[in-house]
Amino acid sequence: MGLFDDINQFLEERLDEFLRNNPHLELQAIEEQLREQEQDTKKLIAKLQLEEKSLQDEILAIAENIQTWHSRVGKAQAAKRPDLVAAAQEREAALLRQGNQIWGQMEGVKQRILKAQELLQQVQQKRQEVKTKSAQTPTSKAPTANTSGTVGWDRGANSTQYSRAGDPLEAEFQKWELDDELEQIKRKMNG
Repeated sequence: MGLFDDINQFLEERLDEFLRNNPHLELQAIEEQLREQEQDTKKLIAKLQLEEKSLQDEILAIAENIQTWHSRVGKAQAAKRPDLVAAAQEREAALLRQGNQIWGQMEGVKQRILKAQELLQQVQQKRQEVKTKSAQTPTSKAPTANTSGTVGWDRGANSTQYSRAGDPLEAEFQKWELDDELEQIKRKMNG
C-alpha cells in the first residue's frame, strides 16, 4: 500500500499546487459543488412538501372518520345500545390517537422543511459570494497569451471545436515534433 499512498499523495499535492496556481478553477469547482447542493436541497424541499401534503390529506381523512364515529356514538346512546356505544367510542379514541400520531409526523416534516429552506438560503448566499469572488479573481477573466494552459479545461472530452486536420495548434505541434525527430536522427547519424 505504500506505493499507492505515495502516488496518491503526489497527485493530491500536484492538484493542490495546480489549484493554488489557478484559483479561478478552484472557485469554479466550489461554485459547481454549491450549485449541485442547491439542486439537491430544492429536491429535498419538494419531497418534504409532498410528504407534508400527504400527511395533511391523511389527517383530514381521519378527521372525517372521527366525525362519523362520533355521530355513531350519539346514535348508539340515543338508541340505548351500550354495546355499540362502547365499540364506537373505542374506534373514535383509536382514530384520535392515530390522528395525533400523524399530526406529530407532520410537525416533524414541517421542521425539516424549515431547516432545508434555511440550508438552501445559506447555500445560495455562499454560491453568490463565490460568484462575486470568482468575478474579482484576475485569472478568471478571458484567457490571454500569458495564462497557464488551462483554456478549455471545462469543455467536454468530445468537444468538436477543433478537428485534428484543421487545428492550427495541432499542425504546429506536428511540425515541431517532426522537426525534433529529424534533429534526433541527424544527431545519431553524426554521432
